[in-house]
Amino acid sequence: MSGEAILVSRREAAERLGMSLRSFERFVQPEIKLVRQGRMVLVPARELEKWAERNAALTLEANR
Repeated sequence: MSGEAILVSRREAAERLGMSLRSFERFVQPEIKLVRQGRMVLVPARELEKWAERNAALTLEANR
């Protein structure tokens, strides 16, 4: 297994995508799966990659 975490906090997820936490919560969070444990909310790193791929494809298609 690699050294990267499988689950990250929402703040770390936002940092990995290069955006503010507020932007992450507004634009990304509604479109991805989250892991909830009590009050803790974690983001699967894989979900970030999938979200970025989906949105990059949409942006490229829109520019044609």
